[in-house]
Amino acid sequence: MYIPKIYENTNMNEVKHFIQENSFGILITQQNGKSLATHIPLELSTNKTGKDILVGHISKANPQWHNFKNGGEVLAIFNGPHSYVSSSWYDFEEVPTWNYIAVHIYGAIKTIEGDALYKSLKNLMEKYEKPSKNPAKIEDMSDKTMRQINGIIGFEIEITDIQAAYKLSQNRDAKNHQVIVDELENTNDSGSKAIAQQMKKERKKR
Repeated sequence: MYIPKIYENTNMNEVKHFIQENSFGILITQQNGKSLATHIPLELSTNKTGKDILVGHISKANPQWHNFKNGGEVLAIFNGPHSYVSSSWYDFEEVPTWNYIAVHIYGAIKTIEGDALYKSLKNLMEKYEKPSKNPAKIEDMSDKTMRQINGIIGFEIEITDIQAAYKLSQNRDAKNHQVIVDELENTNDSGSKAIAQQMKKERKKR
């Protein structure tokens, strides 16, 4: 991913937290020169050797799994909040732009099954069922329901590279930066408000 230095985030603790909070990503692979993509939850974890991995699964009906050659490189994309930034907000002439947070992860993929697949599904359910009044548990599901596992392909991606772009008007002076924040906070758009909060956090680092 092309990232101007001023927008690059190299704080891996911060980036990993972002991935955990925005784990519904896009898995991209190549097959015979054609790009294939699937929108799925991809959970950040570590393997037995302590290396960072992404864990997920897709349906066997999805042809993308046929090119999950063990060790083959794949790309996972995670998107955060984003917002249009109007040039009318500046005290000087400039073109409009877009503020956003995005993370690209490259890694080697391999399929998993058996206990490893079961554990990944259990962890996924526990994470997203936690806010429920009566959380569903994989341990309580019947054999009939659990047979649906036969219709999915589990996988792990051993991470080799993480690229994080936090484009948050870092190139603007204090006055114009504050105006952008104020304008974004005054919108009715949740993404714009979220970007405003991220802009304030980023500016505090300076």
